[in-house]
Amino acid sequence: MTAGWAATRPRGAGGPLRLMARIALGLGWPVAQALLHPITLFYLATSPAAQKRAARRYLARALGRKAGRRDLWRLYFCFASTMLDRVFLLTGRSAGYEVAIEGLDLLRAAAERGQGVVLLGAHMGSFEALRAVGGAGAPVEVRMLMHTDNAGAADALFDSLDPGRAAAIIPLGRPEAMLAASEVIERGGVIGLLADRAPRGDRMMTVPFLGAEAPFPVGPIAVAALLKAPVVLGFGLWLGPRRYLLRFEPFAARIDLPRATRQAALHEALLRYTDRVAAVCRAHPYNWFNFYDFWQEEE
Repeated sequence: MTAGWAATRPRGAGGPLRLMARIALGLGWPVAQALLHPITLFYLATSPAAQKRAARRYLARALGRKAGRRDLWRLYFCFASTMLDRVFLLTGRSAGYEVAIEGLDLLRAAAERGQGVVLLGAHMGSFEALRAVGGAGAPVEVRMLMHTDNAGAADALFDSLDPGRAAAIIPLGRPEAMLAASEVIERGGVIGLLADRAPRGDRMMTVPFLGAEAPFPVGPIAVAALLKAPVVLGFGLWLGPRRYLLRFEPFAARIDLPRATRQAALHEALLRYTDRVAAVCRAHPYNWFNFYDFWQEEE
């Protein structure tokens, strides 16, 4: 069976990424956007064959038809666009961006009650677009629980562009992580979790996803249950150049995992999560960025 996400190495060296960031910030968004076309072509041409096969399999399931070269291009170009937008959004240069928001009343109502919220997301679109709305100007504290061991050059670059980004992350796998997250919830803040990917060694559960069985981590659901807070799904979807849709929708007033029925409760919660992620993938197929053998179909 092929290695999953945790075994893959992020592509791109720090030098070229920093150079592109300087070009983008120095010459402006229109020039940087134009450069995305040859950059996307280069990465598409040089990507490992296994990665492109995995991307095509995902696209075929999300689109409901065979994925062609144009579909593969659109997936890679969407990813490149969100990476470019991070450079501008992390440096506070949000002028020219159009951001539509659905369901923000869910978070606003919780903030008014002083109630903490778990924001459950996926590797889809741009979480930085969510932070652009809920960053420094947010009425409550916003922190991300995430694994940082596989962080690469891109993460180092984005942290350098916005020092507050690193400070807003609570690294998973450390003894103090759950205590820090619980304190944020107790203060009425928001804890974000991406629940579609996990490092090697994390416990997985197989559930239907886009028409086939796929392994998903149980950790994020278990963490959400431990935090004993309302759970909201959140997605920052790329719609086109400098256009995003931020969608928030209710998931659970609280996730309960009774000891006697823990396995069944985990499966039910995970299945509801994957059902919603699959629906968003079908509606916005070029926004899901898991470029590896997600369904573990290759030997």
